[in-house]
Amino acid sequence: MIARVLEQQSAISFVLSADRKARHLVPTWQDVEVLEAVNNSLSPLAEFTDALSGEQYVSVSYVKPVLHLFNNKILAEKEGETELSKCIKKKILDYLNNKYDDPLTQELLDMASAIDPRFKLKYVNENRVEAVKTRLRAEMASISTTVKPQPSVTVREDADDQNAPALKKTKKTLGSFFKVDEDQRPASPSLNLQDMAITAELQSYFLSAAVDSEEDPLVWWKEHAKQFPALSKLAQKYLCIPATSSPSERVFSTGGNIVNCLRASLKPESVDRLVFLAKNL
Repeated sequence: MIARVLEQQSAISFVLSADRKARHLVPTWQDVEVLEAVNNSLSPLAEFTDALSGEQYVSVSYVKPVLHLFNNKILAEKEGETELSKCIKKKILDYLNNKYDDPLTQELLDMASAIDPRFKLKYVNENRVEAVKTRLRAEMASISTTVKPQPSVTVREDADDQNAPALKKTKKTLGSFFKVDEDQRPASPSLNLQDMAITAELQSYFLSAAVDSEEDPLVWWKEHAKQFPALSKLAQKYLCIPATSSPSERVFSTGGNIVNCLRASLKPESVDRLVFLAKNL
């Protein structure tokens, strides 16, 4: 709206000055200066707001890079700017930095950014890199331990069954004396092997080739899921988080359009199906 007023400033001034009763509404140079300051400060944020509010692509991993871009380029003070422009930019930066300054939020954003192959640890604070790697290892270990192979089931014949043939006694081989039962095998070597596999997978991921910022990280993870099995599970966990509440608000709006005064008797299950179809067709 402000950009449109500045664009049509000459026409607005001409129309208002032609009417004696409206001449006092002609924008003064102070008014124009304020409008230009607000427009210069807010116009760069429009595209970023639309991008972070999307729901057809990964958005949560963009938050840290966007904040870095705001602090160092987009909203940084420039020579020749008015004091009002500098004040507006500073207020915006203070608000955004305070909004995402919560430790839990920072931890979540660091994990989402690290698991995105486009950014990895590029926008993670140097003091938090080791903490992020430690949490990645811990979550990768928890994923590896939860997925255990199922023990094989053997069917034992009933000893009282007279019709069952007697089992032939087999001789022990020399190698059988060197076998160790699973219950007696120490746990530390397996844990060490698991830690080594996790460390190797994590290092291989961070040393992999850089991905273009325009590529879809979900497609990348689909192609490299076998190469990074544990990290691909973490990508499913973190990259599905929306960066803003806009997607949920769109769902609420869709539900409000479906459930109205003429369709107030719909069952909850029917509403769920209709909203799902409306958002996915």
